Parts: sequence; structure tokens; C-alpha cells
Amino acid sequence: MTFPRSAPLAVCAAALAAVLGALGLPSAAHADDAPSDAVSWSVSPADETGEDGRVSIQHELDPGESVEEHIIVRNLGAGDVVFSLSAADGFYTAAGRFDMLPSDKESTDSGSWITIPEEVEIAAGGSAVVAFTITVPDDAEPGDHAAGVAASVLSVKKDESGAAGVGVESRVGVKVLTRVAGALAPAFAVQNVQTGYRLNPNPFEAGGLTVSFDVQNTGNTRLDAAGTLDIAGQTLAFPAEGEHPQVLLPGESRSFTLQLAEVWPLFLLGGDLKVAPTAASLDGEKIAVEASTTSLSVWAMPWPQLGLLVGAALLVLALLWNRIRSRRRVQALISEAVERGREEALAGSTREKVTG
Repeated sequence: MTFPRSAPLAVCAAALAAVLGALGLPSAAHADDAPSDAVSWSVSPADETGEDGRVSIQHELDPGESVEEHIIVRNLGAGDVVFSLSAADGFYTAAGRFDMLPSDKESTDSGSWITIPEEVEIAAGGSAVVAFTITVPDDAEPGDHAAGVAASVLSVKKDESGAAGVGVESRVGVKVLTRVAGALAPAFAVQNVQTGYRLNPNPFEAGGLTVSFDVQNTGNTRLDAAGTLDIAGQTLAFPAEGEHPQVLLPGESRSFTLQLAEVWPLFLLGGDLKVAPTAASLDGEKIAVEASTTSLSVWAMPWPQLGLLVGAALLVLALLWNRIRSRRRVQALISEAVERGREEALAGSTREKVTG
């Protein structure tokens, strides 16, 4: 990921850095639209001697306790580079990726607990192990606190006119999770639940259903938010298979929007939204978190279908009315013919009497 930082004399600069290390993976970044000797580097967790195979840095510490840690920075480019080093509070994005505050934002949590040298110079193709210290404040709250440590460079390029422009700071780093010892209390809240039905104007096709809600981590441990939506005879799990886990740090909130297709309007649809996050200790042991179930009711008026029924009913009534009118007309004609025959018969009888 790239984090722009304005430079006083700059027009346009492009630098592309992927903070894969912050996700717990060895990572490298390359300057975009740069010559073959562009800066390229990686950052990984390490011990005093070099890379130690970890994908992230994790510690459980008591309030007031300190620990020394290390990262290894590798210069993968063709020139010597002075890398800026920094630490900042961490967070998870909606895409499920770990990130850290940009350099122009002040850290207020575990990013401020890390002391790291300001810079390190590394020769082309070389590497350096950098030591840093994590010091937990005496009044730190128990639970999980996330930060990142990164090595960065400022990439600048000029436009066609040669004018100087804005620099873009590119950072590559690793995740640093500190769990402050004490009572762990995983908890969450489901908020802002909203439902809506999308009516299909075609009465022969089903509509769609949307359920949106927020999940807030109100406890003091990381949570993987997950659950199921059961409604209208369908079950939808979130996150879906293949999607990134939705990790929530303490205090973080995530918005979810679930959509179901092929839902027929049956006046009132009922269902349940079950949110069942999971928490874990640093060694991966599961921590029980009580699930939450929210009952849902969604109005889904079948107006197109009702309109079709009303139209069909009116057509039937019209046909019946025409049939009744036709029957009455036939009966009237028969009655008229019978009456006319009676009158003719009566007239004939009268004539016979007169002539006789």
C-alpha cells in the first residue's frame, strides 16, 4: 500500500508499495514508472542474526514490561538507499487486510509504545537487522493492541516539462501485536440492522432481499466476525467462502451488506441474523464468544402478483358478465318469440270465430 506525503517542491510522483509484510508475509515494494535501478526492498520479522521464519511479531506483556524485537530490511535494488523507519497504530481494512496509520497521523495506542531508529542505510543487495523496543505503559488496558513497523522511501519524479512535484511515501512493514496481560473479555454488538426488499416488476420473476448491519468489537480481544443469515428459506454465510476473514480489533466496527436473490414476495418474511465471532489466544487456542441472534421481519408485498390476480379476476368477471348478459338476451328473445306466437294464435282463433 502507498501512503502519500506532500513534499514542498514537487508535480506528480508515483510509487507503488505493497505492505504485504504487515499482513505477516515477507514483502517487497517497487517504485512505479522508475528505471531499472528503482528502489526495491523487503521487511520481515527477525532475531539478532537474521530472518527467523515468523510472519508477524506477537507478544503477551504485563503493563510496564518491555521487550526487544528485530526486523530485517533487505535492499533488493541496484543502489544504496537510506530507509526511513517508523512505527504506527495498526488497523484492519474492510478488505480484511492489515494496515497502519499514515505518517501524518499521530498514534495513540501501541504504535506509540515502539521505539525504533529513525533510519537505516543499506548497500545495494544488502540487508540490515534493526532492533526496536516495545514498552507497555503501566496503565495500558488489558487485551490486544496492534501496530506496524515499516521501512519507507520517498519517491519523486518530474513531469515532461521537468517541473518538480509531490512525493509519495511508500512503506513496507510487518504487523506487531501486543496482548497486554489481564482479564480477556471478548464481546461485540450488532447495530444498525436494516432490511429491504427489491420488488421485481415482472410478476413471474422473484425479487431480492438486502440485509445490512454493523458489527462492533466492544471487548478487548481481536475478533473474526462471521455468521449466517437465515430467511425466506435460504441460508447465507458471511464472509462467503474464499473471502478474506473480517478481523476486528478492539473498538473497530465493520459494516456488512448481505444480498439474497430469488426471494418471492410473500407479504411478511421472517428470519434470523446470527453473528458468531471467534477469538483466540496468541498460540491459537479458541476463546469462547457467545453468539448473537437478531430476529428479522421484512415486508415483501407482492404487488405485481396481486395486480396480475386482480386483472385475471376482472377478466373472469367480465366474461361471466358477458355470459350472463348473453343468456338474458337469449331468454328475452325466447320470451318475445313465445309471446308473439301466443298473440298470433289468439288472433287466428278470433278470425275463425268471426267467419264461422
